[in-house]
Amino acid sequence: MRRDPRLKRRIVEHLRGFEVRAAAAGAAQGAAVVVAVVDEGDGAHLDGIAAPREWSMQAALLLTRRAGHLHRHAGQWALPGGRIDEGETPEAAALRELHEEVGLHLKPDAVLGRLDDFVTRSGYTITPVLVWAGTARRLVANPHEVASIHRIPITEFLRADAPMLEHRADAEHPVLRMPVGNTWIAAPTAAVLYQFRELCLLGRPTRVAHFEQPRFAWT
Repeated sequence: MRRDPRLKRRIVEHLRGFEVRAAAAGAAQGAAVVVAVVDEGDGAHLDGIAAPREWSMQAALLLTRRAGHLHRHAGQWALPGGRIDEGETPEAAALRELHEEVGLHLKPDAVLGRLDDFVTRSGYTITPVLVWAGTARRLVANPHEVASIHRIPITEFLRADAPMLEHRADAEHPVLRMPVGNTWIAAPTAAVLYQFRELCLLGRPTRVAHFEQPRFAWT
């Protein structure tokens, strides 16, 4: 799937008819994450994902691996993002964090819209902000927060084995994971990716805030 104006129009059209659900005010500390549509470029750099030449202009999403020295969620998959400062909108926080974590500066008109808020077990209300990020050629990982940057082709999130649902006796709802290459991404990041896939790419309005997270993501 190429990062061309038709894809952008599809995403915008699907967002236009979707009523985004926000979490209750004060439910948890506010945070914003960025779902950035970029060119796939040189490849995903992930075991199990080939990067043939024809993918050079494929659309991709920008994900990171969190730095190993972080106190919380070290080494985990993440979308660029972080806390919303006092007086900031989720969009402003998302663009600021995108610049701080991976060195990508975008103007406000790059924002396409939002997805549903997701309240995490670790005490945050995550607001996903969608942006159209272009070629994003010069990405630089902030070593204080990011171990590595990955461009995951959008086609990877359309796999037939996604999502992976784990039903547990101690949970009302299943744990959600999204497979990538030979590994997987866990909720809450996986929940955002799944809603992006279902709504923005496939035009199927889908709610994800109820999905459970694996226990390692609770703290």
